[in-house]
Amino acid sequence: MPKYIFVTGGVVSSVGKGIAVASIGTVLKSRGISVAIKKLDPYLNVDPGTMSPYQHGEVYVTKDGAETDLDLGNYERFTDIECTADSNTTSGQIYSTLITRERRGDFLGGTIQIVPHLTNEIKSRFKRLADRSGAEVLLIEVGGTVGDIEGQPFLEAIRQMRNDVGKNNVFYIHVTFLPYLQSTQELKTKPTQHSVNELRGMGIQPDAILCRADYPIAESLRDKIALFCDVEKQAVIPLTTASTIYEIPLMLEDCGFGQLIVDKLGISKREADLSEWRALVERIKTPHEPVNIALVGKYVELNDAYYSVREALYHAALHHDRSLNLFWVQSEELDKDEVENALRTAQGIIIPGGFGLRGIEGMINAARYARENKIPYLGLCLGMQVMTIEFARYVFNSEEPNSTEFDPDTKYPVIDYMLEQKTLQTKGGNMRLGNYPCRLVDDTRAARAYGQSLVQERHRHRLEFNNKYRAELGEAGMIFSGLSPDDMLVEICELRDHPWMVGCQFHPEFVSRPGRPHPLFRDFIGVAEDVFREGAQPPLPLETG
Repeated sequence: MPKYIFVTGGVVSSVGKGIAVASIGTVLKSRGISVAIKKLDPYLNVDPGTMSPYQHGEVYVTKDGAETDLDLGNYERFTDIECTADSNTTSGQIYSTLITRERRGDFLGGTIQIVPHLTNEIKSRFKRLADRSGAEVLLIEVGGTVGDIEGQPFLEAIRQMRNDVGKNNVFYIHVTFLPYLQSTQELKTKPTQHSVNELRGMGIQPDAILCRADYPIAESLRDKIALFCDVEKQAVIPLTTASTIYEIPLMLEDCGFGQLIVDKLGISKREADLSEWRALVERIKTPHEPVNIALVGKYVELNDAYYSVREALYHAALHHDRSLNLFWVQSEELDKDEVENALRTAQGIIIPGGFGLRGIEGMINAARYARENKIPYLGLCLGMQVMTIEFARYVFNSEEPNSTEFDPDTKYPVIDYMLEQKTLQTKGGNMRLGNYPCRLVDDTRAARAYGQSLVQERHRHRLEFNNKYRAELGEAGMIFSGLSPDDMLVEICELRDHPWMVGCQFHPEFVSRPGRPHPLFRDFIGVAEDVFREGAQPPLPLETG
């Protein structure tokens, strides 16, 4: 029987539950324990696919095409496991399934209730993940905070699990925040006490409490939390804000939390081996020369909208022993007169994915600047489409080339809706989603980056390169370096007469890892680091004649 670890949050949201869960998974995997991870999201949307990035942040796409919470990205980056649609469940999915079953007649004669029908449906999702993954330990994060009305069915379901599978097979962790009062210059534990009391009122006694804080947590505070929350002191884990999120697994292991979990759950495995992780963190903390990258997007006010892109750039910079100096450029404000001032120090320009007309002309201006000034450029999904539109405007000497998403009546629809997308009447969950194969064309930058002929990449888009313009743009210098196996879809394009200008229709950022950067990001940074821009200092010592 698998073991279950349930993680709840209290006091405030965005306290770092997702990072904590990913880090616990890393600590367990370091002992040879197989792990599967799941996120429970209380909102009533079926998935975050139709939600604004300003509301939800990045939509993370799994290999099987599920549009999920960005926490799944951290699960994958930390543990190097591949999540699936089973790894994310929302209240919307649960209610939708239950109502569909009721309409079908599965409960004829019965009254459908939160308990037991809704909670049974939630628990069935736990069993499904356990059966399909075969993992020894299931880590399940409950989104939101204790006290949120929409999260109560999830908390009731995880409460029932202790009786369903036995108390020796369940471990409850509560992540809280200790606020610091500037006036008295001390951390306060009272919000944590209230949060745990509310959790206990729902029938859940935490086995461990992870205490987030921006200042060191004194032993006396751990004693106090242990006393008032009825938790062993060794299970009150201090998690002071770290200089890098990748240090969190080491902090948990060094305070004995990994051993505490395996002891409480009766898991007999080898000693933890985090040597590679320690080496990674040491490299991260070592000072490096920065590489300046401009991210031009329409949601830059909320950095979490591009969470995986930022991390992939970070991984690639680290691979080249560089630190990442990422500056965010609002494309909506990037007109032709401002582009030089905004991008003059950029050693590389990246344009990530997105939807809608707002800010598109600013992205096109950035792509033109990169092409004309020979600045390394990486376009992701929309960024590839923007690169194509800009190049077509140059080739046809016209401002008319566009995407039919932005101008349905454009004279040059170089980007057009995929055939199967043109008749759809709904928006949720029906894009080209998940893994699709990409065949690399020999002797191209993309092929040299990957070092193999066929790869699988994750997609999330409705539009594609219009093959009607493949010949004309190809003759003008655009190389189609990645294609679907049947040659019908352009997956990667690049410019012949440019040091490194590459666009891909997929999202490579989703499969980048801290010690294994994605090949396109890796080579993008590799070229960008050698670009000398305004205000940069040449490396020392200078050679003299």
